[in-house]
Amino acid sequence: MSGAGQGYAARPVAVSGTSAKTETWLWIAQRASAALLALCVLVHLVTIIYAVRHGLSGAAILERTQGNAAGLAFYSLFVLAIAVHAPIGLRTLCQEWLGWRTASLNWCITVLALALFVFGLRAGWAVFAGPA
Repeated sequence: MSGAGQGYAARPVAVSGTSAKTETWLWIAQRASAALLALCVLVHLVTIIYAVRHGLSGAAILERTQGNAAGLAFYSLFVLAIAVHAPIGLRTLCQEWLGWRTASLNWCITVLALALFVFGLRAGWAVFAGPA
C-alpha cells in the first residue's frame, strides 16, 4: 500500500533522539488535552455569556472570582491543558514547516510549555487573590 489509504497521522516525523514511544505519548497528550480544552472553552464561553447577559461589570466579575477555590481549580486545569496542547502542536508545526528536527526543538518547546503554565497560573492566582 504505497501510501494509499494512509492518513496524515500515519507517518509521524520524529525529532532526532526521540523514540516512537515518546512520539506516541505526545500524540495521546495532544488529543487528551484537546478534549479537555473543548470542555474548558465551552464552560468559559457559557460563563462569559452569563456575565454579559446579566450586565456584570469587570469589578463585579472580579468580586465573584476572588477567593473562589472552584474557579481557581477550573482555570488551573484550563491552563494545564493549554500548556500541554499548544506546545505539542507548535512542535509539530516546527517539524513540518521548518524542518526543525534537532533536540533543540524539544528544549525550546519545553521552555514554552513551562512559561505558558507558570504565567497562566500567575494570571489565575491574580484573579483568585485579588489586588495586593
